[in-house]
Amino acid sequence: MKKFLKSLGGTLLVLAFWLALWWLGAIRMGRELLLPSPLTVLERLWELALTADFWLIVLRSILRVVFGILLALLSGVLLALLTSNIPFLRRLFYPLLSVIKATPVASFVILALLWLGSSALPVFISMLIVLPVVWAAVSDGIGAFDKELTEVCRVFTLPFGKRLRLLYLPTVTPYFLSACKTSIGMAWKAGVAAEILAVSPVSIGKQLYEAKIYLETPDLFAWTLVVVLLSLVIEKLVTLSFRALGKREIRRATYAQGE
Repeated sequence: MKKFLKSLGGTLLVLAFWLALWWLGAIRMGRELLLPSPLTVLERLWELALTADFWLIVLRSILRVVFGILLALLSGVLLALLTSNIPFLRRLFYPLLSVIKATPVASFVILALLWLGSSALPVFISMLIVLPVVWAAVSDGIGAFDKELTEVCRVFTLPFGKRLRLLYLPTVTPYFLSACKTSIGMAWKAGVAAEILAVSPVSIGKQLYEAKIYLETPDLFAWTLVVVLLSLVIEKLVTLSFRALGKREIRRATYAQGE
């Protein structure tokens, strides 16, 4: 409990420092159009949060990004399985992986906007951010299989289900979880950026775009604060979930060794 209170106190002090710096900057500038005060932004955020449209917009943006992430996880694992077992496919798809990693997200957004609708674009961009990370990580995990243990499993004709539970999943899972933890927060930010450029209907990105166009600076800061808070919450939830999964895998591996 003391450790938690100490951590909470430190976090509140850091938050108070940056809020004070923001407040002083707003006073110094003296122009709400350029830099509204924290109080003005929080009041505007509260006004937005009291409307049903606010929650619908937030939910639609989250669903777009989550759908893109799920597609990327499924595609990344399948591609990793194929390219790890078929060397020709690995040589064939590796340039694509390199291009995705090297090309700026804005370039993909502009190109994809020509092919996809504004609603589908954030899904595609979120998938594009997560896919290469998961693909590469799972491939590394498959490459880390203990060849001697794999050979022993074949010699003793261990059933596939047991091999999957005792050898394959414990080896690949840490790589997979690390990739998810790294890329999911990035996917959320990239998805919102795609909404801005595509002006996706009923989205946080559209609200940010319109706030900029109409010079509604408090709205711009309020929606930006929503993006930041959601990003922190998503990353925290992912971290806690993966930490729980990691402990579960350790218990499962311990139980398997006992068998």
